[in-house]
Amino acid sequence: MTVFRRTAMALLSPAEVKFAEVIAEQMLMKNGVRVSASERRSWERSLPVVAQDLVDAGLGHVEMLVEYQLPLTSKRADVVLAGVDRRTGGDAYLVVELKQWSHAELWEEDPRRVLVQNMGGKPKLHPALQAQGYCDYILDFATVLADHPDAVHAAAYLHNAQRGDVLDLYDAVKNDRTRLFTMSTRGAFVEYLRDRFAPAPGARAADRLLSSKVRPSKQLLKVAAEEIKNREQFVLLAEQRLAYEIVLNRVDKARREDVKTVVVIKGGPGSGKSVIALSLLGELWRQGLGVLHATGSKSFTQTMRRHVAKGSPKTKTLFKYFNNFVDAEKNRLDVLICDEAHRIREVSANRFTPARLRTGRPQVEELIDAARVPVFLLDEHQVVRPGEIGTVREIRDRAASKGLSVVEVSLDEQFRCGGSLQYEEWVLRLLGLDGGSPEPWQDDDHFDVALADSPHELESLLRGRMGGGDSARMTAGFCWPWSAARDGRLVPDVVIGDWARPWNVKGDRAVGDAPPSELWATQDGGFEQVGCVYTAQGFEYDWNGVVLGPDIVYRDGRLVTDRTKSRDPALRPRTVSDEDADRLIRNTYKVLLTRGMKGTVLYSVDRPTQDFLAALIG
Repeated sequence: MTVFRRTAMALLSPAEVKFAEVIAEQMLMKNGVRVSASERRSWERSLPVVAQDLVDAGLGHVEMLVEYQLPLTSKRADVVLAGVDRRTGGDAYLVVELKQWSHAELWEEDPRRVLVQNMGGKPKLHPALQAQGYCDYILDFATVLADHPDAVHAAAYLHNAQRGDVLDLYDAVKNDRTRLFTMSTRGAFVEYLRDRFAPAPGARAADRLLSSKVRPSKQLLKVAAEEIKNREQFVLLAEQRLAYEIVLNRVDKARREDVKTVVVIKGGPGSGKSVIALSLLGELWRQGLGVLHATGSKSFTQTMRRHVAKGSPKTKTLFKYFNNFVDAEKNRLDVLICDEAHRIREVSANRFTPARLRTGRPQVEELIDAARVPVFLLDEHQVVRPGEIGTVREIRDRAASKGLSVVEVSLDEQFRCGGSLQYEEWVLRLLGLDGGSPEPWQDDDHFDVALADSPHELESLLRGRMGGGDSARMTAGFCWPWSAARDGRLVPDVVIGDWARPWNVKGDRAVGDAPPSELWATQDGGFEQVGCVYTAQGFEYDWNGVVLGPDIVYRDGRLVTDRTKSRDPALRPRTVSDEDADRLIRNTYKVLLTRGMKGTVLYSVDRPTQDFLAALIG
């Protein structure tokens, strides 16, 4: 884990005067984060303030972990103080969120957000709640703290503000483990530090936190039942929390003022869209509101029904498909949560739809009409089938035609792929999805990328990771036939030289030890089959193996697609143009390459492509 460590006393020494600039430069070089001049000045002013407060408290040897990256995310806490608990003698930590605001007030529409003077734009998340979220998240993932819930506290420090200029921000601070301090309450902050930490070196506490094993992310499906039925199981961070609060605010507004609003939450793979969706579903259901969860994915919906609603027919009814709202009464629901909304289709009608319902009405219009607050969560780069039209523009245009306002939230932090924004961007450039060119992979502390020399090695590497207790799956482009099971056995259709494995089960019934298709990513036995995009999309596992088929190959300096090598029946030339086929194949590999949380192993069946990847990955 990359983190910048200094004791408070060391930071104030003459040799450390330019420490903030060093941080900015190292962030720029190591993480690809562009640091503005104003951000650099912010560090130059903020860090010495905290360091001086520690020294004044007699705590000059407390460790300051600057820009501490939260496990499995790219989100960073400004400073985590590490030391010895004054009362117990154990490890003690304090997450400090630093703000240079001089004037701020609670937003009257939502007390969990604030309006900051001279900072135009949208309301900001309350800094104390932001720090509290980081605190809770660290407790969730650092195994060294598993039995020490009181070891981590949180504080927001508005060191440029007078207490009277941010007075109503105190109203939202109701947690004993979270505090708010300002310039005019600096003395109270110093006393708080003295009460929290003993005047002893914090190096060992810092070492233990930084070297702690990271508990795997709470798997969405394993805790979803508890999430829906009882209480929130997920910690929502920053933009995730903001998106969640915005939806709740719009629901309140719809009830108070009879105002209908469309909410669009967009984000890349693993940015937390489904976590937000389940958190909202649980909270709104507990409030007794009319709410449903819908997707366009059979695998995802069936998995939700099996895991979340196991033993509860009532809970099972919360999970629907997008085409279930063809004749829904307008605004009958309070909220409709449309997860995986990039899978919205042009129309809901199919060959089984009664003639009276074949109106040609757009599916997105049906979903908008169904609820007072329709919520769409999507990633436009995950459109992998012809006829899928789930884009922000499509939703905005349809809402505008109805005179409805749209609130758009971008989840610009990445929570899958080990929190590696670098890997996410590398994949986009590799596939030519962001207008850039492929670049060599630069080592990242938070995510591993490897190239296997053969499918045998790919499988062996992943199986080794499973032996260590992690989860793993193999996937491939849709470039081999997909046979139905014969005599109770799956057919090994994916053949590469002397290596052969079957695709995942086609239907919703297990075949031998192979789980049904919707449970391939989550149930034991799934590793022995190769997953396709339609079963992998929407799921995650620790280690991800991807076989690049002959439908995407390296030629003339870049990856090009060859639709003639695809076996996907959805890409028929008569119904899908070459341009659309190219986009769908690239999006397919975008989905496959971003399923892993800890690492990805690649292999290409094409020799020039394998050589190209070897030059990039090393």
